Amino acid sequence: MARRLAEHLRQDLKQPVVVDNRAGASGNIGAENVAHAAPDGCTLMLTAAPFAIAPAVFKGLSFHPVKDFTAIAKVASVPLLVVTRADSPLKSMADLMEAARRKPDAISYGTFGTGAPPHLVGSQIQRLGNFHMTHVPYKGGQAALPDLLSGQLDIAIMDVVSMTPLIRAGRLRALAITGPQRTAALPDVPTLAQAGIAFDTVGWYAIFGPAKMDPATTARINQAANRAMKLPDMTKAVLDGGALLVDPPPTAEQWQAAFNDEVRIWGEVARSANISLD
Repeated sequence: MARRLAEHLRQDLKQPVVVDNRAGASGNIGAENVAHAAPDGCTLMLTAAPFAIAPAVFKGLSFHPVKDFTAIAKVASVPLLVVTRADSPLKSMADLMEAARRKPDAISYGTFGTGAPPHLVGSQIQRLGNFHMTHVPYKGGQAALPDLLSGQLDIAIMDVVSMTPLIRAGRLRALAITGPQRTAALPDVPTLAQAGIAFDTVGWYAIFGPAKMDPATTARINQAANRAMKLPDMTKAVLDGGALLVDPPPTAEQWQAAFNDEVRIWGEVARSANISLD
């Protein structure tokens, strides 16, 4: 997403745009680098929803997502999927809840790490649905696949982008999707709310910069990103990956307000589940 978007921003802003991958610590290494950069609009970050969760689950962070950053643009919504193997007896969320209530903790659910959005979503699903499962964290979504496909793992909560090809190929079955609406990539998969779990917070990709950026610069980058995301190649990339377009795209001020609220919501979910990381 960053590399595709960078080329369009280069043309629109008439400035070189270089993508520098800074992986590690659930995105915290890259975020720390941006938090300490000059707020001149020359150092930006494209990141995902774990950024909003970080202060609730990581101890001793050197930054805060709200205090130390400027929210610039939300470029895509990225739902999560509750999936199981294709031949699983669990054919719906109702089946899952019934099985979990019948034998508490007998159902295992995999995620790509403790404190990540899927873990928090799994905790919230259990709380709202009044049932219990056993959490099995993996180091990355692909690591869970062999156990999920073999049946050693009952379900997994994973990102739509990596799971959609396996669902289309008939190797996995999707029970529900997070967010307020279904995705065009998997139109037959109900939302959690439609499946009886009233939770619609969804993941995303978004652009941030250091705190105290000039509002005019922030607005200029926001408008350029919003224009880019309407172009055919960007729209196709989002939808083909199973993500959702942001329509209408928020202004920088609107995204800042929404992001502040997300930090609060995810924090409440993490604290209610007693999830924290050293």
